[in-house]
Amino acid sequence: MLHGSGRALLFDIDGTLADTDALHLEAFNRVLGPRGHSFDHARFSKELQGFSNASISARFLAEEPPARQAAIMGEKEATFRKLVAGQIQPLPGLLALLALADRAGIPMVAVTNAPRLNAEMLLSGLGIMDRFKALVIGDELAHGKPHPMPYLEGLRLADAAPDLSIAFEDSRSGVQSASAAGIATIGIRTSLAHADLIAAGAFMTAKSFDDAELVKQVATTISL
Repeated sequence: MLHGSGRALLFDIDGTLADTDALHLEAFNRVLGPRGHSFDHARFSKELQGFSNASISARFLAEEPPARQAAIMGEKEATFRKLVAGQIQPLPGLLALLALADRAGIPMVAVTNAPRLNAEMLLSGLGIMDRFKALVIGDELAHGKPHPMPYLEGLRLADAAPDLSIAFEDSRSGVQSASAAGIATIGIRTSLAHADLIAAGAFMTAKSFDDAELVKQVATTISL
């Protein structure tokens, strides 16, 4: 696959732009709990966080026919959207970072395994939909995260080179996806600890986007 020659910043959405993981956990428990699957934070981070709905339903709803699996996952997403409505706050430092990239003319791409409806609702709720050159949805590709395809598609849409770009991720599957695409990845510690994100392939981690080392890394990348 041919890469572009430019730079880009590529962002996961859930748990990266906004800390929504607790609401996803609640929505999964409301919908899958009555079907015999309950999740605490540790199990959520290992078995649900960052995975596509197709892979989640194949694992936890295997006994249901495909149409029913889709309906159940749709119910989970509708539950999440109700929980999150009016509660979306950007992670500290995010808006300043996006403004910095905008001033430098660096394209930004959102790369997610979330359904398009969720992704668009979150970007709109944060007021940043128009900041992104493209929105890549894992379930609309042949492979979602942890496969590198979503991030390779993000690079293609931004006409960017992996070694000149930075990705931001909060889940193991997301870090693996971006790293496998050859992109230096910063792990955002909304749910996972530093060691977990480094083990997945991140080169550094930060609690939020106002972290001094993160800002320095981004400034260096966009000014090269």
